[in-house]
Amino acid sequence: MQSSELDYKKFLQILNRRKELFVVLALLIMTAVTIVSFVLPKKFEAKSTVFIEKNVISELVKGLTVTPSMEDTIKVLTYAITSRTLLAKVADSTDMNLAAKSGADSEELVKRIQKNIDVQVKDKNLFIISYKDSNPKIAQDFVNTLVRLYIEENTSSKRGESYDATKFLSEQISTFKAKLDKAQDEVNAYKRDKGTAISIDEGKLYQDINASQQKLIDLELRRRQLEGMRHVTKTTSDPLRSKLLALQKQLHELQAQYTDSYPEVLTVKGEIESIKEQMKAAGGGQTFDSNELAKVDSEIAAIRASEDGLRRNIASNQALLRNIPAARAELDKLELERNNQKNIYDQLFARHGQSEVSKQMEVQDKSTTFRIVDPATLPTAPISPNRLAIMMMGIIGGLAGSFGILLLLEQMDTSVKDARSVKGFGVPILAIIPHMLDPQEVALQHKRAKRLFTLGGVYFLFLLCFPVMELLGLNYVDTMMSYISPASIVQDVKGHLR
Repeated sequence: MQSSELDYKKFLQILNRRKELFVVLALLIMTAVTIVSFVLPKKFEAKSTVFIEKNVISELVKGLTVTPSMEDTIKVLTYAITSRTLLAKVADSTDMNLAAKSGADSEELVKRIQKNIDVQVKDKNLFIISYKDSNPKIAQDFVNTLVRLYIEENTSSKRGESYDATKFLSEQISTFKAKLDKAQDEVNAYKRDKGTAISIDEGKLYQDINASQQKLIDLELRRRQLEGMRHVTKTTSDPLRSKLLALQKQLHELQAQYTDSYPEVLTVKGEIESIKEQMKAAGGGQTFDSNELAKVDSEIAAIRASEDGLRRNIASNQALLRNIPAARAELDKLELERNNQKNIYDQLFARHGQSEVSKQMEVQDKSTTFRIVDPATLPTAPISPNRLAIMMMGIIGGLAGSFGILLLLEQMDTSVKDARSVKGFGVPILAIIPHMLDPQEVALQHKRAKRLFTLGGVYFLFLLCFPVMELLGLNYVDTMMSYISPASIVQDVKGHLR
């Protein structure tokens, strides 16, 4: 605490001893900072506000058209508006690249523009484009030109994309229509070739085969009966022979329906054997009846023909049954290919309709549009440097800097200033000679200090006029500097020479 108090008093002594120098240094620093604040290059900022408006028709045809979402539009906008190509075009339009003599200069210009441009998105459908430049007119023209070119290029680009998309879809529709027709022709041709195997009902085919097989069995039985009858068919005048033939016929009919152990079959067999015994005992001769035999042969031949037909039918149906799985698998493959082509064709056709609607919306500007809410105006005040802040900092810095210089000078001054300094050397103090002031010299110093402080105060008030003017927006200094700027002087000289 005591040390801090001593330091405080020490600082006051230094300040008191060098107060004239403190005032001069502080005013010099304040003056330098004030001059620097006016010399620093000024930057003006121009802004333009653009609203991304979504047409009512867009909502009405939602789902029927293919339009980018608002989020995608904003995302693309941020990158597209600061693209190198677009900025180069804007620089050409605003003659900003007149000083560029090579590609490197143009590249440097684009980089500088990208550094000074700013795009801010607000509320998802409002964005602000700002640009900073030392020339307010250039800043204004740059922003307005940039917004105009971006809107024009965006509109042109979207129209081009719609036309290209429609053209591409039309080409693809023609291609896939040809593929679909080819696939359909292959399916039709295959159905014509394999129509029986494809369309037939397997269950009915099984039933048909079984029925044919059963019919074949019946015919075979009937044929065997007739073949048996053929051997016994003969004519005779003997009543026993006639009865025998009748019984044999009855026996064959019964055997076709019943087994040999059936009672009636056994009875008929017994009667047949009895008649045969009677005929053998009578010793009668026998002759064949040619008419009856021919009738039996004719029926046997008809049955054989029917059997052959049934066998061919059964074989054909069995072969058909074996070919059905392969034929249907091949048909499924062809139909799958046809359906795939048709699915793609239908999707392309539907997208083509959407593309047509989208194209018409782009042509008639019925989709998303950009509306310039606030075009860039000529900025009247620079945004940098912040002179008011710099000058206020200069006042504070002048006081602090001046005091710092005093401390530095005090540190550089190695002369003994008081008894405590001598004690630090470890030598005894024999006597202290007080500082004797000359009244006339003191009066002269007071007079000079008073005059200096008065002038300093007046000059300080003069310096305060600059931040006040800056605060009030008065640009008298800028106007005066514009008259005495080197460019203005050169322009005046050229005017006089002409």
